Amino acid sequence: MKNLTIGTAGHIDHGKTALVRALTGVDTDRLAEEKRRGISIDLGFAHMDLSSGLRIGFVDVPGHERFVKNMLAGVAGIDMVLFVIAADESIKPQTREHFDICRLLDVRKGILVLTKSDLAEPDILELVKLEAEDFVRGSFLEGAPTVAVSSTTGEGLDQLRAEIRQMAESIPSRNTAGLFRLPIDRSFSMKGFGAVVTGTLAAGSVKTEQEVEVQPSAQRFRVRGIQVHGEGVESAEAGQRTALNLAGADHRHLTRGMVLTVPGLLRPTTRLDCLLYLLPSSKPLKHGAPVHFHAGTAEVEGEIRMLDRLSALAPGESTFLRILLRHPVLLLPGDRFIVRMFSPVVTIGGGRVIDIDVPRRISRPEAFRRMQFLSKAGDAARVSTLVRESACGLSLAGLVVRTGLPLASLETLARRDEFVASGGWLLDRKWFSAASAGLSRVLEDFHRANPLLPGIPKQDLRSRRFPDCPPPLFDELVYFNRALVADGEFVRSATHRITLQENEAEALETMERLFRDAGLAVPATKDVLARSGLDAVRSRRLLQMLLRSGKLVRVGEDLVYHQTALEGLKSLLATHVGERFAVAEFKDWTGISRKYAIPLLEYLDREGVTRRQGDARVVLSAVPTRTA
Repeated sequence: MKNLTIGTAGHIDHGKTALVRALTGVDTDRLAEEKRRGISIDLGFAHMDLSSGLRIGFVDVPGHERFVKNMLAGVAGIDMVLFVIAADESIKPQTREHFDICRLLDVRKGILVLTKSDLAEPDILELVKLEAEDFVRGSFLEGAPTVAVSSTTGEGLDQLRAEIRQMAESIPSRNTAGLFRLPIDRSFSMKGFGAVVTGTLAAGSVKTEQEVEVQPSAQRFRVRGIQVHGEGVESAEAGQRTALNLAGADHRHLTRGMVLTVPGLLRPTTRLDCLLYLLPSSKPLKHGAPVHFHAGTAEVEGEIRMLDRLSALAPGESTFLRILLRHPVLLLPGDRFIVRMFSPVVTIGGGRVIDIDVPRRISRPEAFRRMQFLSKAGDAARVSTLVRESACGLSLAGLVVRTGLPLASLETLARRDEFVASGGWLLDRKWFSAASAGLSRVLEDFHRANPLLPGIPKQDLRSRRFPDCPPPLFDELVYFNRALVADGEFVRSATHRITLQENEAEALETMERLFRDAGLAVPATKDVLARSGLDAVRSRRLLQMLLRSGKLVRVGEDLVYHQTALEGLKSLLATHVGERFAVAEFKDWTGISRKYAIPLLEYLDREGVTRRQGDARVVLSAVPTRTA
């Protein structure tokens, strides 16, 4: 079934609620104060089925100037508008403000509805019709159907239903494959069920038992149940009026302005770059001006930051600028918003979000030019720009956040020649080639300065060159560079070989012989290094070579043994399998002092040859052996 949402708009007491009641049979004024005062204060909801395949949800908004912020929370997610003008009063202040809001939010379809037609003489009704059509000239409502109705007598309602059906059939369904987002406009608790939140599903779909995340609080809950227009269902899709019962949630912590979405993907922002249009009726907008910022069902205070000027933005002008928000709001590029003057609170403009992750180190003129480009660029160009700007590319999930594009579209773009895709990560091919070549130069310089070392530890190389690069992606950079080789935890040039000078080869042989001949009573490491005949730096590098090769084994901080001595020790212990022994017995078996015995026993414990039992040890039945 196709689901669309229609919003009402118009001045207070122009018959919006009565019109919805006449069309659907539902009184959307649910609050006691609304019924007592006879005006809509908060959002009201109703629905009707126009055919077996078309369901219309209505969002009835308040018209009073004091409740425009509530109106904004409702009109943000609509597909078309019933723009209401009372035939006995014609155009009034909130008629104009609601009309501006609809245009700024890019509402593209609507019907002019002249209510209370039974209260106006035919010539007055015709005059109001002409005034209304002149009022909307040049807007999305120019040429729209104009229907005069009476919610009291029922006159014109059948014609209005027909016009709604015809227009609704021409509006495409919302993208159910998009990223799930449900802006919350109401939360409450139902006895026996717990917390319930409602909203118009803006994009994507949601199912029972699905985990969802509330932003900006990042709390996660399980969807226990779903209702669409009051009926229990297993899933809901974009465009439907939806209520979700959230297991374990407290409705008092779920407020209007929050958004339900998929877990772990989207993140709120307090800085956004945008294109803003200032209404001709507003006052000039200054750099640093405080504003009320409205997007979806959210309202938050913000501050204007001009980028291309320090002078004020004139009424009727538009420009790219930055808005700093006092509290985080979940937004995606392309989202529409409204700004209202801080005091008095009236609508002054609105626009479109360009970027929600503003680069920190960028000048104001550069930021302005960047927004100009991003606002006009195609999907591939935008993705390419964002990927190039990032220190080490972007994940596809991150690009969903930065572009608002569906994951499937990004996966298609990832196959383009200008990108390198790896493990869900996207990199610019030119950057990838340059980065890989840069690694080659780093290794060449390193080998020249350190000819006796096998290479750079991989973690050191990554933190030195690409600290923001995820380890798997860094591995790809190394793997695709045929001039590099990853040997365990080291990276080296493919052509690098350790070549010893004559005195170094002699020193290496001397050092190994000294440790080998010492058996289990090895000399101090510093003494062996001193007898190598080389300076301290080169002798220590030779020692590291022997340790890496396995010919020497470090047992303690200053105890290094030749591997043949340790293998001999293990063979000795193999004749005592299952026996318990103390340190004194171990000293008798080996002929060494306590200075060597204790570190060797701790080494044997680590190797699994022995196991400590109180003050004694036992030789295990299976004695590991190490081959050279």
